[in-house]
Order: sequence, then structure tokens, then C-alpha cells
Amino acid sequence: MSITELLGSMIQSGMTASSGDRLKNALGGGSGGLLENLSSLFGSSAGAGGNMLETLSSKLGGASSGGGGLGGLLGSVLGEAEQAVGGKENLALGGLGALAGALMGGGGKSIGGALGGGVLALLGAMAYQALKDTGAEKPSVPVGLTQPKTESDRQILEEHAKLILRAMINAAKADGQIDQSEVQRIKGKLEEDGISAHEQQFIMMEMQKPMETEQLIAAVRGSQQVSAQLYAASLLAIEVDTPAEQQYLDQLATGLGLTPEVTRQLRGFAGF
Repeated sequence: MSITELLGSMIQSGMTASSGDRLKNALGGGSGGLLENLSSLFGSSAGAGGNMLETLSSKLGGASSGGGGLGGLLGSVLGEAEQAVGGKENLALGGLGALAGALMGGGGKSIGGALGGGVLALLGAMAYQALKDTGAEKPSVPVGLTQPKTESDRQILEEHAKLILRAMINAAKADGQIDQSEVQRIKGKLEEDGISAHEQQFIMMEMQKPMETEQLIAAVRGSQQVSAQLYAASLLAIEVDTPAEQQYLDQLATGLGLTPEVTRQLRGFAGF
């Protein structure tokens, strides 16, 4: 079972009415942002394969030079990450392209794994920049921003994807429960993407579990980088239009040890 692929399907299902807009904001949607640049490059098929990765790589190659790059959050983070990991070929550019394409209406079930990888890369970039900007921690290059090279790397990425997926599902329960219309919409998307019955059952069981906030906090093991990613992921899965949801985010931030400055940055990236 590929948890990264499941994460991609969950994102495409739209965990809340605002999930797409928050992803667009984080990607740099708006005038001059990454999403707008990708749209002009690829049209509605940005995530549909072909030479997308090569084109995206070449466009992001100037990000570290300070001029001519795509700019914004991802441009800044990818430029630094490229230097740290020894070249843009080691970055998860394909996943970011798939994510941008899906948000512009492209892609399909074949990009589920790439889309999930793009979400992990974006969350990593958000966490990296928030920690750097606030001086909360000197961040390292996040797991999701680098291409896995070995089976061990892939296993680490899958475990991280599972934690992110659990955090998103937990956040969706913050206002009491995930209602049946949401369950059916998500189930329909999983079926459409060809997700097996066994994998669908895994998601359904996760959605039916009691909330596990303390377990998620414990699983982070004190890492500020992972803590910030869990909080950012939760922002994609929650509307924050009830006191219970706001209380949940406050509880999560406190438990994860995130400062108000870091959470404010993450919320800003997501367009709150």
C-alpha cells in the first residue's frame, strides 16, 4: 500500500471546501506566483507527465540566483535546498508540478503518487520557511523536498506521509465528526483513482477512529520541522469556522511546541 498515493487521492477529494484555495495560496497563487507561472507554461495539463519535469526544473533552476526565477515561497526554499542537496535533480520537482497541475484541473488517477509527493514537498517548504523566518530553528532540508534515492529513503517518506495523512484526518474531526457526505465524497474519489478495497478500508477506519491528537504529538518526537508540517497539513483539512476547530488548532500548536510566530507564518502561507 502506498500511503503517498493515498495522500494524493485525499487531497484531490477536497478535504474541505477551502483546501484547494489554501494549496494555491501556499504555492504562490495570485499575480506573479508560482501557480500563475506554471499555468502559463503548461495550461490545464501541468501535471500530465511528458517533459513537465524537465521544463519545471529549468524554470526553477534560476530560483537561487535572485532574478529570473519563479520567486515566492517555493522559489526561495527550493533555491536553498538545491544548493544543500547538490542540484535540482535531487529535488521533488515532479511532485510539485503534479500538484500545480491538479489545482489547475489537470492530471488524474495516474498522478496520485506524484501529487501526494507534491503535497509533502509543499508542506516541507512551508515549514522550512516559517522556522527560518521566525528564527525558531535553523531548519534542515525537509524529507519531502528531496527525491528518495534508496529503499530506506522511500520507507522514511512513506512513514512521514502516513503521519501527515493521520494529522489531516484528525483535524477534519475537530468539529465533532466527519459527516457522511464527506465520507462518501472521499470514498468515491478513492474508488475513481483505483485505490484497492483494502486501502479504502484503511482510510475509512482512520476516519472512524476517535481523535488521536496526543498520539500525533508524541509521534513527532520533538522535531520542530515535522511539527510545523503537521500543523500546516491540518490547515488544509479544516475550515476553522467553529470555536471547536480554532480550539483544536490552538491545542495542536501548544502540544507541538510551535510559537505563535511560526503558526502565524504558516497560516499566512495558507491564506488565512
